Amino acid sequence: QVQLVESGGGLVQAGGSLRLSCAASGRTFSNYAMGWFRQAPGMEREFVAAISWSGSRTYYADSVKGRFTISRDNAKNTVYLQMNSLKPEDTAVYYCAAYYGRTSGATPQTGSGYSYWGQGTHITVSS
Repeated sequence: QVQLVESGGGLVQAGGSLRLSCAASGRTFSNYAMGWFRQAPGMEREFVAAISWSGSRTYYADSVKGRFTISRDNAKNTVYLQMNSLKPEDTAVYYCAAYYGRTSGATPQTGSGYSYWGQGTHITVSS
């Protein structure tokens, strides 16, 4: 089992920045690809960003490319999502997720690929 705990959410004005953190415990963090997803009210969950188990590859949804940056610190068992130039449409609950990627090398960009999920952290971007 992998336990994931997100933090860093809150209220921010449009154009502002936030950094989300996701702390992992329970298994060897460096074996897991990590992803960020979000779900706005009344909407389906959508992919935001992902990073390979090694940290060498990153992937982004088109809607956040150039504004968000995913990174990881394997020594701290933590993955981050730096969010800049936030827009009201970024308002959502943000979830981190883990996938055992060490064997296959895969870094899923769909929610169904992930085995473990955090409880989510809410972000509201005001206009």
